[in-house]
Amino acid sequence: MRDLTQGSITKHIIAMAIPISIGMLVQTLYFFVDLYFVAGLGDAALAGVSSAGILQFAVMALTQTLSVGAVSLISHAVGRKDQADANHIFNQLLLLSGLCALVTLIGGYGLAKSYMHLLAADTATINAGISFIQYLLPGLALQFVMTGAGSGLRGTGIVKPTMLVQLLTVLLNLILAPVLIAGWGTGYAMGVAGAGLATSIACLGGTLASLYYFKKLETYVKLDRQQLAFDASICKRILGVGLPAGGEFFFIFIFMAVLYGIIRDFGASAQAGFGLGTRLMQAIFLPVMAISFAIAPIAGQNFGAKLSARVRETVRSATILVCTLMAVLTLLCQISPGWLVHFFTQDPEVSSVASEYLRIISWNFVASGFIFACSGTFQALGNTWPSFISMGSRVITFALPALWLSHQSGFKIIHVWYLSVATVTLQALISLFLLRHEMNKQLKKITGSC
Repeated sequence: MRDLTQGSITKHIIAMAIPISIGMLVQTLYFFVDLYFVAGLGDAALAGVSSAGILQFAVMALTQTLSVGAVSLISHAVGRKDQADANHIFNQLLLLSGLCALVTLIGGYGLAKSYMHLLAADTATINAGISFIQYLLPGLALQFVMTGAGSGLRGTGIVKPTMLVQLLTVLLNLILAPVLIAGWGTGYAMGVAGAGLATSIACLGGTLASLYYFKKLETYVKLDRQQLAFDASICKRILGVGLPAGGEFFFIFIFMAVLYGIIRDFGASAQAGFGLGTRLMQAIFLPVMAISFAIAPIAGQNFGAKLSARVRETVRSATILVCTLMAVLTLLCQISPGWLVHFFTQDPEVSSVASEYLRIISWNFVASGFIFACSGTFQALGNTWPSFISMGSRVITFALPALWLSHQSGFKIIHVWYLSVATVTLQALISLFLLRHEMNKQLKKITGSC
């Protein structure tokens, strides 16, 4: 356990954000390794994997439901110096993670075909996406266990073991991807199915490493079979904080599904370019997402310890860091978005769509960074409904106008990107209003004044 109620706030943010960022970068490399080898299989394969990949936002909705709830509650318990409560929450988190893994497998295999028929542009893309999903699903299920283990540690202020586990999984994926996708050394190329299988095997390795760490090295929160019996009150507390946060990611899933549905009539090249652009944008966002993830345990421990001044300092310092980073990244995408794209495709149509997407959408970056910082703060305060409301406003202001635009004469894909810029700006303003209200409300409870 690391006590975050003392010492420099900025140092705590940086010390936590760096390994979190590395871990997230390593996690993202899964997709870039797959994209690199899948891109060589043609536009249909790339579009199929990209379309199937947004299914992970639905899975992330579930993992974030559990993760956010657990980090918030465990960090509060650590701030109160209540180890017993922190450990009980952690074990209930593992129980819920196992149940969600089972739901993912059953739902994924049952709905994969219908899902791809809804989103994909042609038969080849549909078949590629179905094949990828079928082999990827075990890995998605195992991610619940790894996320649960990592969330338990993050709530106690520990992030480096999670980074090392994620590094192990990517190394396994890096070794397996060319063997299974392209048939290096075996002569048997599985294509897109190999991409899914490589990720699943790598996740198995990461899960085993996480379990070993908790069995041999972790002492503050640890697996206790007696505490795995279902406790409705603890699960209700986890879900009470986590469900709105999970709803945010489910909104992102809807958001992405609407986008793919709109652009599918533009063909596989357009879908492939959009898929590549979104993956690159996710990688660009990693540093600010890491800072956002650091806010929750740091501000959460100080909130649990009733140190309101340190909570405010955490939010202020993190917001400045996030917005500064995003401004720099915006400049990069304005100067040379194609430089990022050319590493993954030489197809002029795919490259053009991805580059134009990054150039326009980068005007969102500073606003998006602020929204991430707000989200981390709401998690720390133990009330994630404001984040849910903020994201819900974006879905409403984006999805319906986007669908209307797609049926107008002269409609172009870039119209959707510009609409996105406007709606993210509006979301940031809504988040600012909700942040000021929630900070005053929650901190008043622990200090007796605003």
